[in-house]
Amino acid sequence: MATVEEGLRAQLRNIETATGHSIDEWVSRIHATGLSRHGQIVAWLKTEHGLTHGAANRLALTALAADAPSPSADPVAELYGGRSADLRAIHERLWSEVERLGAVDVAPKKGYLSLRRRTQFGMIRPAAKHVDLGLVLPGEPVTDRLESAATFNALFTHRVRIRSVGDVDDELVGWLRRAWDRAE
Repeated sequence: MATVEEGLRAQLRNIETATGHSIDEWVSRIHATGLSRHGQIVAWLKTEHGLTHGAANRLALTALAADAPSPSADPVAELYGGRSADLRAIHERLWSEVERLGAVDVAPKKGYLSLRRRTQFGMIRPAAKHVDLGLVLPGEPVTDRLESAATFNALFTHRVRIRSVGDVDDELVGWLRRAWDRAE
């Protein structure tokens, strides 16, 4: 089974083959337009060069990624930089439980860490005075503590606001474990 990265590389090779231009050439062309928004770049590639939506989308994402600053060597430090030591302590306590689950892939995103197994099952995001734990727990009842994530993030079913290290208790660890188990 191919990985996501292998699939993306294959898509880029196919674009090069179909268009006769290297990805570096396409990125240079895109940069030369001065366009900086994904939708504008996609529209330009489709209109001016007749590319399919999929090829235009991949090239736009590739060009924009080339402009992005390189990811931090320590995404956790980046997330908690300038925040209180209490929030970092909550994160460390929560992270110790994540590590005990077993295999977890962590994907740093803008403002949070995505937690994946076979599929995404959770996320950790620092807020002003607490750490949010988003979980994918379909069918799990909502409680005062295990809130609905409807207004938080549509990728998750539930949200837990962790306000202290002590909030990382057996109940929270149970929810985390169930979300991890379901992502098998």
